[in-house]
Amino acid sequence: MKFILTTVLASGFLATAAGAAEVTAQVRDRDGNDLGAVHVRDTSSGVAVATLTLMGLPQGIHAIHLHETGDCSEEGFESAGGHIAGDRSHGVEIDGGPHPGDMPNLTVTSDSTGEEEIFLPFLEVERDLMDSDGAAFVIHEGVDDYESQPSGDAGGRIACGEFEIRE
Repeated sequence: MKFILTTVLASGFLATAAGAAEVTAQVRDRDGNDLGAVHVRDTSSGVAVATLTLMGLPQGIHAIHLHETGDCSEEGFESAGGHIAGDRSHGVEIDGGPHPGDMPNLTVTSDSTGEEEIFLPFLEVERDLMDSDGAAFVIHEGVDDYESQPSGDAGGRIACGEFEIRE
């Protein structure tokens, strides 16, 4: 199976000529400001790769995750639900972890940017991001400790982007 986690923060799902699923989400903060793009794509190895290019974030280290519902409409982004978990536990420090939607913490530099490429070996784009209720990319205010259940004690949600199909 092929996996794609192209969370480029410009809303939409894409399909490549090879038939691989690709997704895109426009990420915005609580005030509706555009924060950049996350791109998720399939690879020949079957491991999804997410490429994040974000700006305008508070400096420091922030937890980032893929959440189970493509809905960022509620204040505090609670409508995005919990992490995409599958049958796994949260965190790389836990036996049976990580969730398919768990990602490493993102370091935001003094110029408010965060760029990263992330391998997601347990994620399947069509199954996890393109299901009937969609999925969301979420940035948290704090650091993920990689072990606390169910979400790494990462604090409130400061930004969210819904994955949508782009025709």
